[in-house]
Amino acid sequence: MFDTQDLVDRYVAVWNETDLERRRMQIAALWVPDGQHYVGVREVLGYAALEQRITDSHNKNVRDGGHHFRAVKDARMLRDIVVFNWEMLPSAADGVAAHGFIVLRVGADGRILVDYQFVH
Repeated sequence: MFDTQDLVDRYVAVWNETDLERRRMQIAALWVPDGQHYVGVREVLGYAALEQRITDSHNKNVRDGGHHFRAVKDARMLRDIVVFNWEMLPSAADGVAAHGFIVLRVGADGRILVDYQFVH
């Protein structure tokens, strides 16, 4: 068994990570090699595509947009499914710029098999 909130906190941290090599290592620690990520019409499969997706989001929202992501402290797990809410916050102001909901299907080792991201 693993700590569900810790998994969620590590998941959100990878989207905020500024160092490319650390981000790459975090992706490998979080997802299985053929991990899947779905948001809107985007389908992302495997480490290289996950790295590109997360880097693009980071560059747009964190580096250039001046935001950071955080997990709401509401992570829950039922069998192999983890769910939680997330928020994107302006780094220099109060308020929530965006928010959404994540559904993760995880393996027995706690790594992500499939990641469904919903943006509200």
